[in-house]
Amino acid sequence: MTQFSDLGLSQPVLQALDLKGYTTPTPIQAQAIPPVLSGRDLLGIAQTGTGKTAAFMLPSIDRLREADKQTPFKSCRMLVLAPTRELAGQIAQSAKDYGALAGLKVHSIVGGTSVNKDRNKLHRGTDILVATPGRLLDLIDQKAFNLNGVEVLVLDEADQMLDLGFIHALRKIHQLAPKERQTLFFSATMPKQIKELVGAYCHDPVQVSVTPESTTAERIEQYLFMVQQDEKQSLLELILSGRHQVPGKIERVLIFARTKHGCDRVVKKLAQTGIQANAIHGNKSQPQRERALDEFKRAKTPVLIATDVAARGIDIPGVSHVINYELPNVPEQYVHRIGRTARAGADGIAIAFCAEDERSYLKDIRKTTDAEFERLPLPDNFRAVVEGVGPTKPPPKQQRMARPKVTPSGDAAKRKPNPKHGARKGRPQGAGQGSGQGSGGQGSGGQGGGNRNRNRRRRSGGGGGGAPRG
Repeated sequence: MTQFSDLGLSQPVLQALDLKGYTTPTPIQAQAIPPVLSGRDLLGIAQTGTGKTAAFMLPSIDRLREADKQTPFKSCRMLVLAPTRELAGQIAQSAKDYGALAGLKVHSIVGGTSVNKDRNKLHRGTDILVATPGRLLDLIDQKAFNLNGVEVLVLDEADQMLDLGFIHALRKIHQLAPKERQTLFFSATMPKQIKELVGAYCHDPVQVSVTPESTTAERIEQYLFMVQQDEKQSLLELILSGRHQVPGKIERVLIFARTKHGCDRVVKKLAQTGIQANAIHGNKSQPQRERALDEFKRAKTPVLIATDVAARGIDIPGVSHVINYELPNVPEQYVHRIGRTARAGADGIAIAFCAEDERSYLKDIRKTTDAEFERLPLPDNFRAVVEGVGPTKPPPKQQRMARPKVTPSGDAAKRKPNPKHGARKGRPQGAGQGSGQGSGGQGSGGQGGGNRNRNRRRRSGGGGGGAPRG
């Protein structure tokens, strides 16, 4: 079996891998590291969770270390472009871990953070910069950064960057970067536009592929519920509460919705049933996103609702289930979604909810990705559960908290005070006894405990004195 030590990596990098306990490369790493070490351009086709970051970062660190050049002023030697803040942060952390003994400076810049802080930390330049395209161009436009020193350019999750509308940004970055450079291009899928970008960015690239294009991971079991749109929330609650069993033990579950508001709506409705969850999407601030990911990683809040954009950078081992609450309208997105589970050699389970108006999406997913689903039955008496009268649904809140009705009559004043009600602040209990004669009959003012007793006196005709106002 191939080991990292067989791939030609330097001793400092191998020591850093030993510290992390890594000895055996994944298929994409075994295929990509030798040509990258030799200086070739590379096109890597691999799904998320296959180890792409190490495949380009390990040999690049070695090449930067051996070249032993000075850090360029207001520039970088290696530029890694990523589609999301989360992915950029994780790549930067990996670069720091792998290059811990190589003496290289690593920084990351993403949107949603202080531009001034980014300008200050990049003023003296850096060896490795991980960036989202938008924030990088912001700094370039402000003359706070340039790409003159770039020796290695990496595009990670290139297909996702196109989905997010970064095509013009990528073309501009390509024009600003030196022509004499090494380009490493990674994507989980290969649509036509990606092939055009590869032709523009790369020179005679070596192509490595560990899975067929647009196919789903073999270690992921895929299941399907055919369910009406208005039934999805109830089905999700039954699954997460354990009242309807699905394959596998739910430990951490990542749930996908199409929109930001849809994510927040699912979180709110789950909270009403006692199920705590967090949402992560583009409207959340960076601290909120980081806090949600941290709680998910530590399993403090093991349910996370996400949009496609925000979840692309989630690389967290231990995601046992991915639930497609709403199917994606772009079939390639399905590959990225379920790739959040079955990471680092583990197995995973993907569950899809499909409503009648999503059948065309399901058909496209099956055609494009060769996905095979095992259909699961809905819970017994499910329609009754949805309508709130089924045996598995807890009684409505107002029924659980119902109080005995007070019957209005002339004897109401003779009822003993309910100690649970107590006296309202500023109105001493028992004060203000009085009596009065009315057309409705004899009655007493009774306990000066608030509106309830005054209403009794009106119904019984009592006009006596009340409690003193505080």
